Amino acid sequence: MTMPRSILFIPADSEKKFAKGLESGAAALVLDLEDAVAEANKPEARRLALHFLTSRPHPRRPELWVRINPLNSGLMLDDLAAIMPGAPEGVLLPKPDSAQHLVTLDHYLSAFEAASRLAPGSTRILPIATETPASVFNLGSYAGASKRLAALTWGAEDLPAAIGATASRWPDGSYTDLCKLVRSLCIAGAAAADVPAIETVFPAFKDMDGLKAYAERGRAEGFSGMMAIHPAQVPVINDVFTPSPEERAHAQRVVDLFAANPGAGTLALDGKMLDMPHLKLARRVLALG
Repeated sequence: MTMPRSILFIPADSEKKFAKGLESGAAALVLDLEDAVAEANKPEARRLALHFLTSRPHPRRPELWVRINPLNSGLMLDDLAAIMPGAPEGVLLPKPDSAQHLVTLDHYLSAFEAASRLAPGSTRILPIATETPASVFNLGSYAGASKRLAALTWGAEDLPAAIGATASRWPDGSYTDLCKLVRSLCIAGAAAADVPAIETVFPAFKDMDGLKAYAERGRAEGFSGMMAIHPAQVPVINDVFTPSPEERAHAQRVVDLFAANPGAGTLALDGKMLDMPHLKLARRVLALG
């Protein structure tokens, strides 16, 4: 199953924002029970999230995901108990130190799926895999850890705060060295685990030109989709991460050429030599849809 190309966060305690999310055109909505919700509001956020999950028709468009609280917060099981009867398409796992947190969540989900009579393994997991100091050293640990693993994504705020840094970006908008490092490792870790990499949010939600440039760089560097913090960002993200008809046509020609020449390692197309990396790229373009 492919990962949505645009993923919009919605605070789960703000019911009025649910409708705006549905109108945004996002491929997936994330009902946020973690950082966007104050501690005192979390019980109400869980209640509203479940109501929203259970009130949506099937098949769900957009997909509905939930960002739960971290494993070590003491809140994760309460989150899962509240939302799993609503059968979310997946959960975002914040602040994992390694794939071991993913494995633990996998076990929890199996129990809650059974209790809610959901298909075993039907709830996918998207770790935000760069938010703790330990996570930096474990981005290669996700390969083969769980069949629920849908993708990897990263964040630029929690890790700098955890190490005492005062910034994640410089005044020109470029990332600090640490953020550049974990962003690159997220792409590599996702590829090693054979899942998509999802780009993090662009916080300047009124800067559409900046968003477009940022999203285009992300797609060029290997991300398959992107998260959003405002509905206005969604159309730009959808446009950037949707291959043009020309891109799709060229990719199909590459795939067809190699299919017609099984066993060939190198082929010529339009005066250019193609090899296996070009075939992999073409298949990736077609998978983006």
